Amino acid sequence: MQGDESAGELAALRARVAALESEAAQRTPPKHRMKSLLSALLIIIGCVLAPLGIVASWTSSIVGNTDRYVATVAPLASDPDVQAAAANRVTAALMEHLDLQTLLEDVAPDQRPLLQKALGKLGSSLEGAVSSFVKEKAQDVIASDQFETIWTNANRTIHTSLVKALTGSGDGAVQIKNDAVTIDLAPVIEQVKTRLVDAGMGVAAKIPEIHTDFTVVQSNDIGRVKTGFRLLEILGLWLPIIAVLLIAAGVLLSAHRRRILVTAALAVAFAVAVLGLGLTVFRTVYLNALPDTVNQAAAGSVYDAMIRLLRTTIRMVVVLGIVIALAAWLSGPGKYATAARQIWHSGIVATRATADRLGLRTGPVGPFIRRHRSWFTWGLVAIAVIVYVLWSYPTGWVVVGLALALLFALAVVDFLAEDTTAPAEGTTPSPHPS
Repeated sequence: MQGDESAGELAALRARVAALESEAAQRTPPKHRMKSLLSALLIIIGCVLAPLGIVASWTSSIVGNTDRYVATVAPLASDPDVQAAAANRVTAALMEHLDLQTLLEDVAPDQRPLLQKALGKLGSSLEGAVSSFVKEKAQDVIASDQFETIWTNANRTIHTSLVKALTGSGDGAVQIKNDAVTIDLAPVIEQVKTRLVDAGMGVAAKIPEIHTDFTVVQSNDIGRVKTGFRLLEILGLWLPIIAVLLIAAGVLLSAHRRRILVTAALAVAFAVAVLGLGLTVFRTVYLNALPDTVNQAAAGSVYDAMIRLLRTTIRMVVVLGIVIALAAWLSGPGKYATAARQIWHSGIVATRATADRLGLRTGPVGPFIRRHRSWFTWGLVAIAVIVYVLWSYPTGWVVVGLALALLFALAVVDFLAEDTTAPAEGTTPSPHPS
């Protein structure tokens, strides 16, 4: 009886010790909790800074790179909405300086038949007929290569003035007037005047030089935006780097680095996608806040052109985040990730076996790559990263292309490194492709 009681007490004691050991094993040391907290904090800050870094990089690019700015605004010269708005503005400016009552009297007698033929049937509205005639010539100029040349050259010349206007210092052909960034259309008006004279409206030659503004950007808050714009210009290079370093530090501090890397990459992709959604929402808010005198269609085209590079960068970062998360997940110990690697390895083995049967041997190259496989693998990864970093304004397709190229290069390394002399039975192939 006493022996039974001792055995029961011993079993209870062992159970208690096992429970305490299990409880202690599950308890996270305070030091680890602090590291985990710091890791999460760094990653959260990095995810918040990532969208700001993209905006800062875009701002710096538009401000610091004249060629990039010109490439951004050049397509607007052939945009139908911008052309229509510019034609209306030029027509209105010219009509203000045409004396319709003395139009025919001021023309020399030998020119009147030509003018009347050009104007056609005036009907009951001389002003409407002349306005339509002037607008037709304005549209001809704006639809021609001359307007594209004028637009491109003007924007290249005034890039410095645009920077000054947005940063709040200096003057130039581009200025902030009444909370708007405007461009002078005087060169276009001169071209239209020449065409009017050539078409028989000699009175157009008497019109003095006209300066009229075409609004590029308008906002009641543009004065307050200038300070933030200048700050983003300064932080353009460093803010994205800081965001990446914070996220990298958070991943390195975490206990489960691969899992946290997947989470961080997807979190960055989500945060940047929210920025893209915000740009779409802000477009509607911006256009609705414009005065009635501003052509909304043209303003929308200008907005889309100005943020095209920003949208491209957003898509690139979203794709990059997904690619990094997918790569980290596939290299992990999960069931589906392991199955994917096994399928990869089986395909490499089958391809190499087929090549061997066809007499395609690697010679000494195969054993050499097999001995240094890790160096080749990480070298290829480093090359892909360097190409991405050095690529000017990479897009989402560039990221996909680099990822596929890296995948193909790794497949070649595994193909060359596959040991066909190893026994096929009794061994389990490594599930890892590299």
